[in-house]
Amino acid sequence: MKGLKFWLVVVAIVLAVTSLLVSHFLVRDLQREEKGRMVVWAEAMRQLSEADEETDLSLVMKVIEGNNTIPVIVLDQEGNVTDYRNISDTTDMAQRMLLHGDTIRISPYQLMCYEESTLLRRLTLYPYWALGIVMVFAAVAVMALLASKRAEQNKVWVGLSKETAHQLGTPISSLMAWVEVLRETYPDDALIPELDKDVKRLERIAERFSKIGSLPEPVPESMNALLDRVIEYMDKRTSQKVAIKGHYPANDVVVSMNASLFEWVIENLCKNAVDAMEGGGGRIDLWLLVEDGVVAVEVADTGKGIKKKHVKAVFKPGFTTKKRGWGLGLSLAKRIVEDYHHGRIFVKQSEPGRGTTFRVELKLYKKTA
Repeated sequence: MKGLKFWLVVVAIVLAVTSLLVSHFLVRDLQREEKGRMVVWAEAMRQLSEADEETDLSLVMKVIEGNNTIPVIVLDQEGNVTDYRNISDTTDMAQRMLLHGDTIRISPYQLMCYEESTLLRRLTLYPYWALGIVMVFAAVAVMALLASKRAEQNKVWVGLSKETAHQLGTPISSLMAWVEVLRETYPDDALIPELDKDVKRLERIAERFSKIGSLPEPVPESMNALLDRVIEYMDKRTSQKVAIKGHYPANDVVVSMNASLFEWVIENLCKNAVDAMEGGGGRIDLWLLVEDGVVAVEVADTGKGIKKKHVKAVFKPGFTTKKRGWGLGLSLAKRIVEDYHHGRIFVKQSEPGRGTTFRVELKLYKKTA
């Protein structure tokens, strides 16, 4: 496939160069032809200026009147226009032709100035316009093909996600039933409530999978409460060497969002932060900020950081620096934030060996009267 693309590009370049060369030679031949016509026209003007009563001027006048395309001006020795063809404004054109046009001396007292015809100028530019149009159509075609391919891939991922959610439904229901049995059998066991939390967590994950591909309905939710849930969940399932802290404003910050999906985004950022510490100790800080109607959540870690050359690639599907992983977490997080919540997610800062800060921005919820 790559070889085919390479040869297609080569063929396109060869065709483009060939087209430009053919146009160049054609324009050059036409320029020579126009120059020859102007030499004949200048000779006709010389004969007209030197004619007497016995000179037959019919052929001379036919040559002079036959020029209907090439702009030409005849000047006397003081620079005054004595004759012109195919020009509307002789004052400006005379100065321009003297500076940039071609000239032919008709007589010691007359100078002829001319420039390329409109047709020749258009023909000179035509191949570039044609190539530009072809390139635009080619770009549109490529974009359409890529969009079609992405749409097909999206359908596959959506179908796989929904089938995964469907397959998880039965074992989750069984687990929920077994938790109830255990609760009745061992009512004082402190581990059963934690087991129940994990089963409900698994149920929520299956629900997230089932919503992929459909547009979730955002509702006003407390961002403070959401971050508290993430910290509580991550704190119990992360090494004690890793400290996770939240930093919130005094008042409750409300955002219109799908809490289930957005919670997954913050969890994913926290899990990546834990992985960046590579088993060592560290710290994760979740900052909740409100700035000019924008709610920002910053997830800052003290992990290994991201290399500068990888910062722009971290959100691309398939990109990962882990030995195990699909490289889809941040890509899906970006889609949830930008497509579903119309927000932004980006790497605010990162320094190898010192840590990374991801920033997510959403609009602050405002009640309508």
